[in-house]
Amino acid sequence: MSSDQVIAIVMEDKIYEVNKKKLIEKSDYFRALYSSGMRESTEDSVQLQGLSVPGLELVLEFINTSKVQVVNETLEDLIETASFLQVTSILKLLTSEIRLDNCVELYTLSEVYGTHDLRNACLKYMSCYYHPMLRRPEFGSLPPAVRDQVKEMRMKGTATLVAIGDFTCLSLDVPDQDEPWSMLRYGEVEQRWKPLANNLPPDMINVRGYGSAVLDNYLFIVGGYRMTSQEISAVHCYNPCRNEWNQVAPLNQKRSNFKLLAVQGKLYAVGGQCLGTVECYSPEQDWWTCVSSMPNPLAEFSAYRNTNVLRYCPTSDTWTVFRSCSAHIRKQQMLSVEDTIYLVGGYTHELEAGRRQQRRPSQTEDVLTVQSYNVTTGEWIQLKENTVQVGPEPDVHAAQRRHLHHEP
Repeated sequence: MSSDQVIAIVMEDKIYEVNKKKLIEKSDYFRALYSSGMRESTEDSVQLQGLSVPGLELVLEFINTSKVQVVNETLEDLIETASFLQVTSILKLLTSEIRLDNCVELYTLSEVYGTHDLRNACLKYMSCYYHPMLRRPEFGSLPPAVRDQVKEMRMKGTATLVAIGDFTCLSLDVPDQDEPWSMLRYGEVEQRWKPLANNLPPDMINVRGYGSAVLDNYLFIVGGYRMTSQEISAVHCYNPCRNEWNQVAPLNQKRSNFKLLAVQGKLYAVGGQCLGTVECYSPEQDWWTCVSSMPNPLAEFSAYRNTNVLRYCPTSDTWTVFRSCSAHIRKQQMLSVEDTIYLVGGYTHELEAGRRQQRRPSQTEDVLTVQSYNVTTGEWIQLKENTVQVGPEPDVHAAQRRHLHHEP
């Protein structure tokens, strides 16, 4: 075969001349045709039918130049023709051209034309950019099973303990460096802390009293105050799939020393310094809205002389007061497992009966206690004391520990 032999490709009333060697090199369809021994394999022209002119021209351009223009308007023409002529290098190229504005269409076309690698690449992209995809109407039009699959893929990987804060490298098993690592992950196998990322946004440095929570395998750092005691409303989001930080919609109200909770696909910023207001963040809209305020202002998930357990119902947007605890605990770590709430460490104001039946706080004392509250039975239980103090200032200053899933 001559290296410069030209084949005339005929479709409708158009004729395209293409180098035969390039056709065989780039297209499995033409490679099979010219190795078949059939009569057509000896001819200088090939008749094609049922393909679109724009799609054929794009594919032939790629065969000639190894380049192709990928635009949303001709995606279906391109994929249809590339699939028919079995130009697999174009389909591989498309996996690197996936964007927010074409991901759903590429996924739909990959289903129609059976391009499995492109389909899997689209699913992976949607899971990596899950929250931005939630904001796109076309993503909501996908079948529920597909959206569920994307979310499941988002949560795959190894659960990793992450710490954020100011760290002294001499106390950690990390390489020597001029600046302290601002983000660490704990290696279960090595049993040591390792650098995860050193790219915290500049406006997050030296921020204290912020709220942190994990939602859909994103780590959110919300609000807080700077060393100048200036409260802020900024919201930053860490995506472990990309190992990068992005800024999302800010709070409506600046707040610090509050609790940030992830509940039913949304974030709730509860209370704060002298605040009783509550805000709700929806990743679908990338916006914070105000919901019902608490009965009383809370800071650090507790309030002076307030020992009530409060329950918020997102469906009815109402607060309910539950039973009281015997001790007022501040700066405690609070978490829940199924129907039990645990309070760990902190320091207390014991409430004692005084003259004239008034109750007054006793001397402040750091504690190692662990208490649990069963929301079903309403029962408080004093558990075995913790062996490590978790007081008002943790060992690693201002560190927030959260589990994130990283791909293997």
